[in-house]
Amino acid sequence: MINTVRPVEELIARLKQLPSIGYKTAERLAYFLLNASDEDAKGLAEAIIRVKDTVKTCSICYNIAEEETCAICRDATRQNDMICVVEEPKDIFAIEKTGKFHGRYHVLMGSVSPLDGIGPEDLTIDDLVGRIRQGGIQEVIIATDSDTEGESTAICIAQKLKPLPVTVTRLAYGLPVGSDIEYADPASLSLALEGRKEM
Repeated sequence: MINTVRPVEELIARLKQLPSIGYKTAERLAYFLLNASDEDAKGLAEAIIRVKDTVKTCSICYNIAEEETCAICRDATRQNDMICVVEEPKDIFAIEKTGKFHGRYHVLMGSVSPLDGIGPEDLTIDDLVGRIRQGGIQEVIIATDSDTEGESTAICIAQKLKPLPVTVTRLAYGLPVGSDIEYADPASLSLALEGRKEM
């Protein structure tokens, strides 16, 4: 390894832990931060600490929130008879950008992945069932990714909800197979929402 200053190597090692960041990118980011003003570097550090200290999980839908419940769950103008189920909070932002969905959400906090030791019981599927049993929900839209894990998760949810008096739909395949919802453009997501089908 090239002989560099230990704090810089430690920063590179930390940056490498971020998704899609290899050594070269981490190195560029580390040297960018090294050359940044003290104000900018401290601002970034404080923003990271503030996020870790203040952002929590919504007690209803598992979206990210600053309070006990998220802004969407507190919004009285949204439809209460429809829940869109997503894998991660970041998927909510992708769907919200379409402007086509005005119901509620439920975040699974992952997807079924036997290779990673994640089964249906490790997700928030039981909490989703509990929300539906409270009544008022007419449709559940499953908006998991179209990869193998997302499909397995969608099937598990559909089976769990089968005995309940609710219509279960899945996003239409306007989304590329094997892609993540967070990377889909708003037009593709809009078409997928409009073309959803019953499972």
